[in-house]
Amino acid sequence: MSLDVQAIRAQFPILSREVNGKPLVYLDNAATTQKPQQVIDALVSFYTECNSNVHRGAHALSDEATRRYERARDVVAAFIGAHSRDEVIWTSGTTEGINIVAKGMAQRLTAGDDVIVTEMEHHANLVTWQQACKASGARLLVAPILDNGALDIDAFLALLGEKTAFVAMPQVSNALGTVNPVHRLIKAIRSRSPRALVLIDGAQGVAHGGVNVVTMDCDFYAFSGHKLFGPTGVGVLWGRRSLLADWPVWLTGGEMISEVTYQDATWGALPHRLEAGTPHISGAIGMAAGIEWFSALDVTAVQAHEKALLDRAVELGEAFDGVRLIGAAPDKIGVYSFMLSGAHPADVGFILDKQGVAIRTGDHCAQPLMKRLGVPGTARASFSIYNTLDEVDAFFRALAKARDMLV
Repeated sequence: MSLDVQAIRAQFPILSREVNGKPLVYLDNAATTQKPQQVIDALVSFYTECNSNVHRGAHALSDEATRRYERARDVVAAFIGAHSRDEVIWTSGTTEGINIVAKGMAQRLTAGDDVIVTEMEHHANLVTWQQACKASGARLLVAPILDNGALDIDAFLALLGEKTAFVAMPQVSNALGTVNPVHRLIKAIRSRSPRALVLIDGAQGVAHGGVNVVTMDCDFYAFSGHKLFGPTGVGVLWGRRSLLADWPVWLTGGEMISEVTYQDATWGALPHRLEAGTPHISGAIGMAAGIEWFSALDVTAVQAHEKALLDRAVELGEAFDGVRLIGAAPDKIGVYSFMLSGAHPADVGFILDKQGVAIRTGDHCAQPLMKRLGVPGTARASFSIYNTLDEVDAFFRALAKARDMLV
């Protein structure tokens, strides 16, 4: 089954606009995806039909808002294969989800424990664990990558042992597009370090289909709505119920309590014990709408289309004088991170924007990874289901103009 890409594009209003007098070619999907009309309609419907705070409201608007909000939790739980809706914790995004876990682990780790991350981490899944280790006295170990951007599996496995208390790693590298074999790695962790807990940063992996947290066998999985065709400012932390039920709270306030006196407080039950304060109600509803929109597509067709886009980019890049692909792991998604010889990535991005082509430049919140690769940063084009082969061609035509101007 193939995707009807033109029909998909027609559902994204922003894709019909022009930038600098040129048709928009949006290739910054690893930073955030665009939003289909179904998501926009869900947001408008909430604000025009039942805008209210959720839970405990003694009126119809609050009841309707609560139903939509909690239904969104059910949608997420089904999408990732969770055993229970109570395992779905609303967050502001992947970063907050990782912080919830790291702040809790900082209270459980001790000197002599090892925490393992990888060289390809986004800062959100690195700095958090640096801080947890500093607070607890645990040791932070970094699993290296190979020169092609793939994880060095043998080196990763060699780090595992009795001292391993926690492993945090990305499902997919945001900077390189490298897909990590998380199922295989988690199986090895269970065998070699049975007491270790595992968190998967799913920010880049979740929008490419096929996520099931149960079969993956991780302990925590964090992701964001805005990279899954939903709004910004909302995300999910999934965790095993047995862990979340008594996980240390890091944010206190309304909704997450059971009883409060002037001297003390007790926490409520899942999922609300980890959701202090007024939540991003419209964000949760919009995120669910994005998931439902995406779930209606054939996952195999989505993955095949994205592979075709990346293959075209790699093919054109190999024939393009001066372009060096950064990150050529055998298993990767549609992220084309590159350097143009003699040009700074920021200048490349500026000139591409003048041609209507939107990419991202810089270190991609992965400074240690950039240092490992010996580059100050990269220019990054990243593809999604609404992109076309013609847009990949347009990207390289714009890149040729950038080369003519800069080199």
